[in-house]
Amino acid sequence: MSLFLLSLAVLLCCSSARPSSHNRTENQIPGEGRPGQVRSAAIKRLLEVFGMEDPPSIHGHMQPPQYMLDLYHTVADVNGVTKEPDLLEGNTVRSFFDKLRSDRVEFRFNLSTVSRSEKILIAELHLFKLRPQSSLILNRHHFCQVSVYQLLDGGKTNSTPVHKLLSSRLVPVHSSGWEVFKITKAVSSWMVDEGNNIGLQVVIQTLGGIAMDKKLVRFASGRNHHHTKQPMMVVFTDDGRRPASQKSSEMNHTVSSLPQLPSSSTQLSRSARSLDSSEEGVVSTHCQLHPLHVDFEEIGWSGWIVSPKGYNAYHCKGQCPFPLGQNTIATNHATVQSIINALKLVEGIEMPCCVPDELFSISLLFFDEDENVVLKQYNDMVAGSCGCH
Repeated sequence: MSLFLLSLAVLLCCSSARPSSHNRTENQIPGEGRPGQVRSAAIKRLLEVFGMEDPPSIHGHMQPPQYMLDLYHTVADVNGVTKEPDLLEGNTVRSFFDKLRSDRVEFRFNLSTVSRSEKILIAELHLFKLRPQSSLILNRHHFCQVSVYQLLDGGKTNSTPVHKLLSSRLVPVHSSGWEVFKITKAVSSWMVDEGNNIGLQVVIQTLGGIAMDKKLVRFASGRNHHHTKQPMMVVFTDDGRRPASQKSSEMNHTVSSLPQLPSSSTQLSRSARSLDSSEEGVVSTHCQLHPLHVDFEEIGWSGWIVSPKGYNAYHCKGQCPFPLGQNTIATNHATVQSIINALKLVEGIEMPCCVPDELFSISLLFFDEDENVVLKQYNDMVAGSCGCH
């Protein structure tokens, strides 16, 4: 985390050495000589924090699916700080659009951007059901059976069927809107062997098992309908970065107040109280929380990051002199070190350092290099309180 804050500091310090964001390209390294090299190294390190080697190249204006926008606003506040980590299955959600774009009810999705080290938790097929044509409204059927099959390569073995049932349920004939089907087993098999990814097939039948009139029950396709109704696959994964235990209730209570300084939350208030100067009107130099605004447009990432446009990472600054106040968050080791420093018992012993005492995660909604929309949680991105260590 210290490297992350250091990268941000370098970017902020270099901001005066570069031209306006309106007069440069997204990946241009501003400045000449050493400042440009330092900024380039800082951006590279920042990308590593976000699990990337290079920033995605997005062509034209892309619109994220409404489902992903709604999911983001469910798990993150207006500043991108994660409200409650356990609301999300895993720590990564990706949406994929159908690559076949066929008029037939068959779909295929490219999973090349998903790392094999990620654990597949849930995979869903999202289909938008259109209203029946008006001439067929009086049809006697009220429900139909919609089944999703995984297409298999029947040439591998004679005993293998050409398709495998993944999900099946009743759907009202006269309804319209999104229908969601679980396809986790298929996606898991595709991750083991990408050669298994032949596609999905949707079969629509009457309750008696007869093929349904295609004009009566229709799903939007990627070819002939608005992009907001395109067939979509949503995959929830975990990349293993999430800590084994997270103090969810404490985090939710704390981050709700992070945008204001001083905070009204218990931990931040306790930190702020310990920083008050004993003399009224004198600015305290003691260890305390300070704003650290991260603007993705300033960094040059506004083209691929959907939300947030920036966030407050906060940072800790100040001294930890002896005696450490009773409200100061300090370790026993820091207390002992401050005493030894004050009494000069050992030469070269400095005061304890003011560092983040608790860190929280942010949620980022962005386009990846294949123009899929990704919602990902990143741990230890926001300082929630400061302490002497």
